[in-house]
Amino acid sequence: MDRPPVFLETSWGILSTIGVFLAIASVSVILMTNTCNLNFVPLVVSIACALANGLCYYAYYTGESPNTGRLVASIFADIFWLIQEPGNSFYSYLILIHILCRRARKIFLVVFWALIVAIVALRITIAIGRAIQLEAGDRSNQLVISRLHIGYFVSIALLETWSSFFLIKQMARAYHRSPRTSSTSSVFLYLMRSAELRLAALCCIGIARAVTYSSQHTRQSATTVASQVDRFTYTLESLFPVILLLDILSAKRYRPSNATLDTSSIDPENSAASQHPNWISWKPSSRDKTSD
Repeated sequence: MDRPPVFLETSWGILSTIGVFLAIASVSVILMTNTCNLNFVPLVVSIACALANGLCYYAYYTGESPNTGRLVASIFADIFWLIQEPGNSFYSYLILIHILCRRARKIFLVVFWALIVAIVALRITIAIGRAIQLEAGDRSNQLVISRLHIGYFVSIALLETWSSFFLIKQMARAYHRSPRTSSTSSVFLYLMRSAELRLAALCCIGIARAVTYSSQHTRQSATTVASQVDRFTYTLESLFPVILLLDILSAKRYRPSNATLDTSSIDPENSAASQHPNWISWKPSSRDKTSD
C-alpha cells in the first residue's frame, strides 16, 4: 500500500495555508481599524477555507478503507466550503441591509435568501452524495455530484450579481446626486468601482467553476486539464478575501476616524439614511481636507 502524500505536498495543504495566512491578515486588519461587521467577513471565510481544505485532505488522502472519522471529515469539509464560497457575498449584503428600505429592501432580501436556501440545499445534497460515495467506494454517482456543483456555482454567481446590482444602483444614484466637487462624490465613485470589482471577480469565478467542474470524473483529484483549471479557479476564490481586506483598508482613506456625517445626497425614499447614516456617506473635517 502506497503511503499517502504529505499534507503540504498537496494542493489542499497549500490552500489551507492560504486560509490560515488570510485569517491572520484579517485579524490584523480588525485590530488596525474600527470593529465592524464587514471586517469579520474575510476572517470567517478564510477560517472556513483553512478548515475545509484540511478536512478534505484527511477524508480523501489518508487511506483507502473508509472509516467514521473520514466520513465525518468529508461532511464537515462540505459544510465549511458552504461557509466559504457564498460567504463572500455577505460583504455586499451587510452594506445593503443598511442602505435599502421599503420595497427595494423587501425584494432584495426575498431573492437573496431564496438563493441562499438553494445554495444550502445543493451543498447538503453534495455532502450526502460524497459521504455515500466515500463509504461505498463507488464513483458511479460522480456525474450527479458534478451536475449538482454546476447548479451550486451558478447560484453563487447569481447571488453576487443580485447583491452587486442593488449596491451599484444605489451608489450610482447617490454619486449622480452629490456635487461633483465634494468629497462625498469621490466616496460614492469609490464604492461603485469596488462593487463592480467584486461582481466581476466572483461572477467569473462562479461561472468558470460551473464549466470546469462538469468534467470532474474522480473524487477530489485534479487529473484532467479541466479539473486543473477548476483547482486554479478555486485558488483564486480562496484568495478573494484579499480584495475584501483591500476594500476595508481603502475605506479608511475615505472615512477618517474624526469625519462628520453627511447624508444629504441620498434619496430618502430609497435608502435608510436617517436610520443608518454611518453606512452612507461622510464629509471630512477641515483638517482632513488640508492633509490630502
